[in-house]
Amino acid sequence: MPIKKEKKAKPKKAAKPKAAKVKKEKAQKQIGTVSNYFDHVKAAAIKLTAAVKIGDKLKLEGGGNEFEQDIKEMQINRENVEKAKKGDEIGVIVGQKVRKGYKVFKA
Repeated sequence: MPIKKEKKAKPKKAAKPKAAKVKKEKAQKQIGTVSNYFDHVKAAAIKLTAAVKIGDKLKLEGGGNEFEQDIKEMQINRENVEKAKKGDEIGVIVGQKVRKGYKVFKA
């Protein structure tokens, strides 16, 4: 009769601590870039890569600055418009000074 070998018990692995679930901030879609800033009227010219309309909330960031604001009024070629499409360049009054190249997101 063959001799049975005793099986050695394998050491149990320590349970890995579960990572805390972190809410991911909703990725914001970049909708344009500041192409110019007019200090005397506190307005930014924004080249759009997506459509916007009056009432949309914009987030502007660049150079260590970041702020949000609503579009209350916008212009294309110095004429007030309710909405603008991809490819348009709009003028919007902004609450803070911005510079060329700042990124614009829909908040």
